[in-house]
Amino acid sequence: MIKCNVTMNGIVSRTASMRTNKEGKSYIGFAVKTTILAKAGSSKQVEVFVSKDGTAAELPLYVAGQRIELKGVLTFRKREENLYLNFYAESVDFHPQNERDVIEGSIEFRGTVGKQVEEKRDKRGNAYSVFSAFSTKKHEENFVFTWVRFIRFSAEKESWLQPKARICAKGMLELSVYLDKINLSCRVEEMREWVKPAVTNETEF
Repeated sequence: MIKCNVTMNGIVSRTASMRTNKEGKSYIGFAVKTTILAKAGSSKQVEVFVSKDGTAAELPLYVAGQRIELKGVLTFRKREENLYLNFYAESVDFHPQNERDVIEGSIEFRGTVGKQVEEKRDKRGNAYSVFSAFSTKKHEENFVFTWVRFIRFSAEKESWLQPKARICAKGMLELSVYLDKINLSCRVEEMREWVKPAVTNETEF
């Protein structure tokens, strides 16, 4: 499970229309283009599909080419090596003061630690740890894995924090691009071991 509460600023790239979800509920759907900065190479412009509760009377507000700022929940959908961004908008500002493309906010994560947990020190001698973990979701007959890189500025290291441990973590989200691929990072603020229930019908774990 990966869920992000963020503010997104970008340009409407596809005019809004009314759509219907699997439960038969209508919603406004449109797309926003924004830019993710690169750690190496060129930055990447991405198109984010946005859904919002609303009625057909609101559709004329969403004009292609218009800059808007949205607050809401960002989630990710991975297909093969491609990572797609979906956004549920809780509020929209049609006259944002900020003219800069941005996606910033917090991330909640539940998943499994990768092969190693590195303990390091910065230039001032302060301890911190770095590791990666993946969230798994079933798509049709296959499982897809979405990786997040974690950095934790603390000398504390719990005994359970080992490769293959299951964790729940919260912190600041950082989206970046490396070699044209989107990377997810989290600066950890809270973390605990996740004990998976013995019986569950969830497809994410």
